[in-house]
Amino acid sequence: MIKKVYKMAETYSTYQPQLTDAGLEATEAVSAVNELGQVCNGYIAAERALTIYLNKREIVTLMTLGTNPELLVLGWLKNQRLVHDINDVQSLQVDWETDSVAITTFKPIDNLDKKLGRKTVTTGCGQGTVFGGLMDDLDNINLPRVQLRQSRIYALLSVLNHHNDVYKRAGAVHGCALCEDTTMDIFVEDVGRHNAVDAIAGHMWLHNILGRNKFFYTTGRLTSEMVIKGALMGIPVLLSRSGVTHMGLEVAQKVGVTLIARAKGKHFLVYNGAENIEFDAIPDSLRSKSLQTEFSQKNQQTVQAI
Repeated sequence: MIKKVYKMAETYSTYQPQLTDAGLEATEAVSAVNELGQVCNGYIAAERALTIYLNKREIVTLMTLGTNPELLVLGWLKNQRLVHDINDVQSLQVDWETDSVAITTFKPIDNLDKKLGRKTVTTGCGQGTVFGGLMDDLDNINLPRVQLRQSRIYALLSVLNHHNDVYKRAGAVHGCALCEDTTMDIFVEDVGRHNAVDAIAGHMWLHNILGRNKFFYTTGRLTSEMVIKGALMGIPVLLSRSGVTHMGLEVAQKVGVTLIARAKGKHFLVYNGAENIEFDAIPDSLRSKSLQTEFSQKNQQTVQAI
């Protein structure tokens, strides 16, 4: 049998549009408190909102590290089939002072309204199209302060470790849980962590469940959108097996969410709200007396014990 090999015609262009070079650092230096009550210095991933304007029309806001914004936007335009030929792009200018990028093409985009009118929210993790609308509601959030015991965090992590059924069987999913003390109310797995948190929000809404005495757990990272959603659900404590982004931390600090990440087994890092943690499971030989005393004094203030 003769196999014919057909080679696709390839054309190359040496043209490049006018581009800024606005890449930023991928990480931010922060301090956290570990399970021993010790302050640790480290890094968390940056997270930046970048709003795309195509020929002066606002298109979408992407959440990004910000390391290669020009390449990100060029690739997004191509993959969304909004611009087919690089030669049609006149300029692409990133401005971090306004968290925006302006793209100008040599000619108007054909059928732009039609292309933008058919949107599918994918399972991807980085395109926060509802970012702006969620941010507008933050000023109205008033979360209760709650006190947590380290030993109860360990007990809850042990309970949660017995779930993740779909992940254990097939992988490729995220899991989220709504918990109270060491009891899990509901556990949801989906191909995207935002789908899982939205399902839990639907469960709470349907059954008139308030979040003020709840924990929210996720296997995914705590980005700004995840923290905002948790806060809008009225949940004061967010717990993640993964990490936290810098914007997620900033939102948590603004609304008063206790933010715990890298939580697995006997390890966790408290990025916000360490004064709400009672470190009652530290071995005596490792106890940090000065830090524990400081947190204990703060804990005697107005907090709601769980």
